[in-house]
Amino acid sequence: MQFEDEGYIVGARRYGESSLIVDVVSKNHGLLAGFVKGGGGKKNLAVYQTGNKISFFAYARIEENMLSFRSELLAADAVNFMNSPERLAALSAFCALSISCLPQKENLEDFYNRIDDFFNFLLKENWLAYYCFFEFYLLEYLGVGLDLSACADTGTTHDLAYVSPKSGRAVCRESGLPYAARLYRYPRFIVDENYFPDKTEIADLLKMTGFFLNKNFFKAHGLKFPENRANLLENLNLY
Repeated sequence: MQFEDEGYIVGARRYGESSLIVDVVSKNHGLLAGFVKGGGGKKNLAVYQTGNKISFFAYARIEENMLSFRSELLAADAVNFMNSPERLAALSAFCALSISCLPQKENLEDFYNRIDDFFNFLLKENWLAYYCFFEFYLLEYLGVGLDLSACADTGTTHDLAYVSPKSGRAVCRESGLPYAARLYRYPRFIVDENYFPDKTEIADLLKMTGFFLNKNFFKAHGLKFPENRANLLENLNLY
């Protein structure tokens, strides 16, 4: 078995004296783990860093064996995280969610574009908005997305203001106002594809996606919610 692909490194651990086992979120084959001979040596030190984008040739004698990678660096994105605690916190959450949630050896299709956006716009002032879109569409990709099209109570599509934590459906302002303290804020910037939300909108969105990821995916599969994601809002100073 052999194929070529590209993707982002989300984990690397030493194997033996100088080799690595590298975890990659790839465009056409989902989450992959591969053996890199000599990957931990000085020559490759800058390549196999979490957050870097690589192209790689993957091969194995039989499908059941672990893949081996031969890689080339496409983008040294890891350096863009190092001097920013906030960006580093987002990267840690991204890696933890990717390793826990994404399928192995499956085409990520359009969802890969959301991953690409997070890295491609990392140095922009509004970079965190792209991380928010990643989490929101991760829910959709996992099949546990939210229904934001109409009010769960009245069926109206107007003045949607909240999201129910129980159903994951939108609630209009009139129906939700008496229970506002128990509801999540409707993510208008996501629905409108607005990439310039304010900090309050970002915080509200991440509280909501964190809740539904934990409830609908992690708890549903008997998994522990990753600590790096659980602490994200605090690490981003959004509380």
